Amino acid sequence: MTGHIGQEPAEHLRFARYVQALEEVTEAEEADLVAAVLRDQDATMADSAVGRHLDRRATQLLTDQTFTSWAQTMAKVIAERDFLTRRLHEWGLLRLIVLGKPWAAEELTGATDWFQRTTVTAQIVTDPDALRLLAEHGRTRRIRNAASQRLHQLERPS
Repeated sequence: MTGHIGQEPAEHLRFARYVQALEEVTEAEEADLVAAVLRDQDATMADSAVGRHLDRRATQLLTDQTFTSWAQTMAKVIAERDFLTRRLHEWGLLRLIVLGKPWAAEELTGATDWFQRTTVTAQIVTDPDALRLLAEHGRTRRIRNAASQRLHQLERPS
């Protein structure tokens, strides 16, 4: 019988095991492990575990030259998962902004709340054009205010 008091549901235990395994996986085995996690019968839980992994790895690799090849590999593995595909795409957009490479205003204003919040709170983002755009056209008042504050911080002389 499941649901005993103090007993974790099976999907919580699998989630914890997946997160731990993804934190420890070697680069060579990463794609296979991500694919295996995505085959779990609980798609929502699997997406959550892999999403957490993508966020962690993208943060680690954001300014690294290996980001592009890693993202291309992950894109193939997660291609059938819309949420994960969008999240990975948005990490790529954040990378463009952080590295000072060309990006499209429509992509930034059309991005998810998560992405816009991440952009305005990440201390690594110093692009005044991106922050100005979010200060004017961010999806929520909170994002617009945070972008305005961040922009003012950057414009103040040290």
